[in-house]
Amino acid sequence: MEKVKFCLIGAGRAGMVHARNYEFEIANTEIVAVVDTNKKVAEGAAKELSANNFFIEFEEALRCEEFDAVCIGAPTFVHAEAVIKAAEAGKHIFCEKPLSATLEEANQMENVIKRNHVKFQIGFMRRFDQNFLKAKKIIEQGEIGNPILVKSVGRGPGLPPKWYCDIKRSNGLLAEVNSHDFDSMRWLIGSDYEQVYAIADNFKCPQYKEEYPDFYDTAAVSLRFKNRVLGLIDGCCPATYGYDARMEILGTEGMVQIGSQQAYSVLVWNNKSQLIKEGNKSWRILFKDAYLEEDKHFANCILNNEEPKVNIEDGKKAIEIVIAANKSIKTGQPVKL
Repeated sequence: MEKVKFCLIGAGRAGMVHARNYEFEIANTEIVAVVDTNKKVAEGAAKELSANNFFIEFEEALRCEEFDAVCIGAPTFVHAEAVIKAAEAGKHIFCEKPLSATLEEANQMENVIKRNHVKFQIGFMRRFDQNFLKAKKIIEQGEIGNPILVKSVGRGPGLPPKWYCDIKRSNGLLAEVNSHDFDSMRWLIGSDYEQVYAIADNFKCPQYKEEYPDFYDTAAVSLRFKNRVLGLIDGCCPATYGYDARMEILGTEGMVQIGSQQAYSVLVWNNKSQLIKEGNKSWRILFKDAYLEEDKHFANCILNNEEPKVNIEDGKKAIEIVIAANKSIKTGQPVKL
């Protein structure tokens, strides 16, 4: 195989980030088919990506087009069905986070992937970001001593889609936004979670209170890892002001910070004594290079018959802690894993 042919499933914001990388930025990959339940969206994406065809159902794409792998950017509640159908058809799978809505779905996905010997990568792009990779190396080299406390901020700027408001379908903010925080903290600390206590509320979206009484737009999460490290996550969406992703790891001999509110190094100080910076507006800009690197990695794993660094087990671990945190919100009690 000289070139990996992809079918894009879900031509929304995240799906198109990956699709544009595979079509325009990576030499040994291409998009040959697009699937989206919105025919107009599918047609527009196929035209932009110079794909051979577009479909509104994945089954039709499987019947009518030849491809090696799928890139799944569709909503969470359809991930399990898409992954299972792709694996049964022998297609390699890149799937955006979060992995699934339930652990039962995640287990079904894992079983069919292993049974059909296809490659699977979950979309935790922070693991391919140069700043996070540098911090990982610093921690592993012992430059801050032993980690004892990790804090992560994960806030999205815009109002999420309506389906996201139903916690039963989406697992809410902690899955759709903060699963990145849960995964990157676990990866950096090098330990699984032992306990979680979470509180949350709906401060910014009163229009959802009657229809979705369990919906929350802001959450505070307290964590303990199995290696005794403590953790905190601060999540909000819509945060309104911009995209905010930062992390701090405190060690016995120092600390390391990752990320900043400031998008660029330019700062203006004017004659009114004002300091003006430009904030991060989008995850697509802040993690542009990381998305490209994770897409390259997946393509190379297929071409070189290697296993992806970020696999379905990582996706399952993130879902497990999210579900436990939601249980804690509901019961008002800490939850042990």
